Amino acid sequence: MKKTVLIAAVFVAMLFGAAGQGWAASLVANIDVSSQTMTVRYGLSVYRWSVSTARTGYFTPRGSYRPQRTARMWYSRKYHMSPMPYSVFFHGGYAIHGTGAVRQLGRPASHGCVRLHTANAATFYSMVREVGFGNTRIVVTN
Repeated sequence: MKKTVLIAAVFVAMLFGAAGQGWAASLVANIDVSSQTMTVRYGLSVYRWSVSTARTGYFTPRGSYRPQRTARMWYSRKYHMSPMPYSVFFHGGYAIHGTGAVRQLGRPASHGCVRLHTANAATFYSMVREVGFGNTRIVVTN
């Protein structure tokens, strides 16, 4: 009897442990173009950062995405080799990445990418690399 109870207790602990790990491993980044903010939910933690999305004449794609690739440092071949530190590409050439133009954060200023303060981009990049592309969701809305 004791052995059966012990086995059941171990099974329940494993079941709840696995469920807890799966839940803690989820990462969701909600980018609100209208407020120029990115809210990141990572386990029990919530981060809210100012961003810059597409300025007039350019477009930031709306929708729900998973990361496609990451780059610790990327240089835009399309825009004069502009540095894009801690890039998380989510739709073709569109990425969430760090910027040196921190004064423009909070208003539209990019060619379509989602710009973050470089320290926040490094944090997000690390989270994505930790949980994996399959456990990360990037949602861009108005």
